[in-house]
Amino acid sequence: MQIGLQIPDFTNPAGPGQLAADLARVARTADEAGFRYLAVMDHFFQIGYLGPPEREMLEAYTTLGFLAAHTTRVELLTVMTGVIYRYPGLLAKTVTTLDVLSAGRAWLGIGAAWNEEESRGLGVPFPPVAERFERLEEALRIYQQMGRGDETPFEGRYNQLARPLNSPAPLRTPYPPIMIGGGGEKKTLRLVAKYADACNLFNTPDVEHKLEVLRGHCEREGRDYDEILKTALYVPDVGAKGERVDAVLADLRRLADLGFGATIGSVPDVYDITPLEIIGQEVIPAVASW
Repeated sequence: MQIGLQIPDFTNPAGPGQLAADLARVARTADEAGFRYLAVMDHFFQIGYLGPPEREMLEAYTTLGFLAAHTTRVELLTVMTGVIYRYPGLLAKTVTTLDVLSAGRAWLGIGAAWNEEESRGLGVPFPPVAERFERLEEALRIYQQMGRGDETPFEGRYNQLARPLNSPAPLRTPYPPIMIGGGGEKKTLRLVAKYADACNLFNTPDVEHKLEVLRGHCEREGRDYDEILKTALYVPDVGAKGERVDAVLADLRRLADLGFGATIGSVPDVYDITPLEIIGQEVIPAVASW
């Protein structure tokens, strides 16, 4: 079982003037503690369950580039990039750039997008859900083609690329891995089976059913279900002094038994650093062999 850290909140105690130093410290601590993944949300505004839209939110890929410079081991990704936020060719170029400059530690985390408020707010077109999924599949095809170095013109319904050149090529071959977020049973999990190296699911009571749906899609697509990394959104709240470590380990054991190979989630009071250190000392070693 691998543990990933997501940083969704950039409202640090010392304010924006200290944010760069605080983020660098969080990243270095997670890297040294043995976290496998370091992720940020790809949102323009803060989302409702964390705070009002006006609350601080950094642009995702600029932030990941900054975090890459302060780490050496963690793998870097968004959870998740909405497909409508960036032209697919530029998104492939962006993730490739992150991969090259991080010495091969980038992932593409992507989904169909859901936050209409922030899209409308910044003038990003927000098409109907069916179109967003069609665009998602086209983006995945473009990403894979560019990652492989295939410059053949791409003619899709929504995207036409005359020369999908991607130089330098990503360091990972054939391209940085793809993680698709969401549990939609008809479309999202089908795309996972067809294109993804990993899925990311909410840790909800129906998660076991979602895995069975994914297994069915894999059978229909001729894909090996076991080669897809299953990750769950999970908050490892170990408590201020580690008093909840046993409860976190019990949760992780349950997820591992279901077939999850990793969790990715925020850590409460992350800017305090202590919870990260506790996870590194007491949780990560305990689950490493699961």
